[in-house]
Amino acid sequence: MKLPLGSAARRFREFTVTFRLTRRIGVLTSAAALAVAGVVAAPALYAEEAPSFYSTPATLPAANGDVIRSEPSIFYLDPIQLIKIDANVNRIMYRTTDRLGKPIAVTGTVITPKTAWLGVGERPIVAYAAGTQGLADECAPSRQLSVGSEYEGPFVSGLIARGYAVTITDYQGLGTAGDHTYMNRVVQGRAVLDSIRAAQRLPAAGVPANGPVAVHGYSQGGGAAAAAAELAPGYAPELKLKGVSAGAVPADLFPVARNLDGGLYMAFLGYATVGLTAGYGIDISPLLNAAGQKFMADVRVPCTLGAIPQFAFKQSSSLTVDGKSIPSLLDSNTQLRETIAEQRIGKLKPTVPVLISHSSLDDVIPYGVGKQLALDWCGKGANVRLAPNLGPTHVGGAVASYPGAFAWLEARFAGLPAVSNCWAVPIL
Repeated sequence: MKLPLGSAARRFREFTVTFRLTRRIGVLTSAAALAVAGVVAAPALYAEEAPSFYSTPATLPAANGDVIRSEPSIFYLDPIQLIKIDANVNRIMYRTTDRLGKPIAVTGTVITPKTAWLGVGERPIVAYAAGTQGLADECAPSRQLSVGSEYEGPFVSGLIARGYAVTITDYQGLGTAGDHTYMNRVVQGRAVLDSIRAAQRLPAAGVPANGPVAVHGYSQGGGAAAAAAELAPGYAPELKLKGVSAGAVPADLFPVARNLDGGLYMAFLGYATVGLTAGYGIDISPLLNAAGQKFMADVRVPCTLGAIPQFAFKQSSSLTVDGKSIPSLLDSNTQLRETIAEQRIGKLKPTVPVLISHSSLDDVIPYGVGKQLALDWCGKGANVRLAPNLGPTHVGGAVASYPGAFAWLEARFAGLPAVSNCWAVPIL
């Protein structure tokens, strides 16, 4: 049951209880870490109901990136709504495509600073690819931004403070019809690129129609950003893409799945199983026992911060009919193995400079996965900068990566040369 939106005190009390529970199991150690967690999403605290806006029309516009509808929105940094970002905020629905190229509608948010752009050239747009939010509709970033429960709000506000316009996609199925196709490389990359097109075509955003753009994301968002870097030359060649910053990229889901199984972030393995099987039309139910069926149903409900303690340390071998773990099924089941293999990032060459940030102490996405992505892209002749850090855990790695990412983006928009360190990647 959802509590009324108007009760700020009740929202804050629920937020505090959730934080205390999370602290007990060691996910976060301070309120500051919660605010800037790179993957641990605050729950959608009674995210506003807007069913009519999120309803997909019977007919979609002709081109990818075309705006279907828009409305003014708001961006709060905190769940008791004391801090409102002073910017022009618009919720949007726009056209993109699913993995098979079928037109679909997704939603998102476009945020434009009210202050004049004082940098070089025209005001840039940064497509901010959000990290893991959950699978439920109320977890959509466009809904969480409007009530102050979006955990990446502080980072987004940092981009706004630098004068950039920002567009944030909700991805497929978050808010809109169908399942959220979590970890689907092609769909996420396309949704990010089309969010830029939508921002450029939205009169209310007031951004240049052909100005400079960049992409940034961490964790799930890092995967979406990296996919966008690979897809851009063929899918959106008209965009003046200056660079892509991708942190903790889940470029190879096989080792990521093995690392997640039975651990603190077991919910993410559930999210990926639901999202990928839904996106590929795979019925996994015959492989699951009663506990597994319940797990896959239950994991759809809570947004990320609520899901972490609920499903922490569950062993996936307890969920299957034959007692095999889900990572083992990914290896032995041909359909699942091929589906996971299709999500591999690093097979295509980005044509713009890319920054890969990753903590060597990451406890969600192994550092070796990010390093291998750098090696793969470097081997194809891409301009790559691998930026390792020592931020403790996945969350700490996000915190440690952002100053460098902001500086790197600023240099790209200023027209400075991007210096690759491919020569050093093998020893980093």
